Amino acid sequence: MDVEDVFVGLRNNARAIEDLRCFEYVPDSVAPPAFFPVDVILDYAGALVHGLPQMTVRCQILTSRASDRSGQKLLKEFLAESGSRSLHVALRSDPTLGGACHDLQLQRVNGYRVYEHQGQKFYGAGLELLVIGT
Repeated sequence: MDVEDVFVGLRNNARAIEDLRCFEYVPDSVAPPAFFPVDVILDYAGALVHGLPQMTVRCQILTSRASDRSGQKLLKEFLAESGSRSLHVALRSDPTLGGACHDLQLQRVNGYRVYEHQGQKFYGAGLELLVIGT
């Protein structure tokens, strides 16, 4: 399983959400709302036990702080289990990420708070995804 292919697949799936800026890398500067991977854990031991390689990918969603109410409302729409702005729906739209993996599961959302990225502050949250290889 190739990390780059997985990151590109996540970006492509997230692009289903209108007006969401999606990256397969951590961008130097962010114009919100933005979605991108920030961390990966490769589980080689899990591959030996279960027969399939696995990785955990942590992604971040950031929204504007220009208005406290509208920025947080938009963030909650991205974090919803359903709806046109739901990252859960968008990321699961192709659970193989264009053939990069066997399956994808959104494990949890955490870190709902204010984030700083390159000196700017945003509302945001982390999404933890389990990617199961082929």
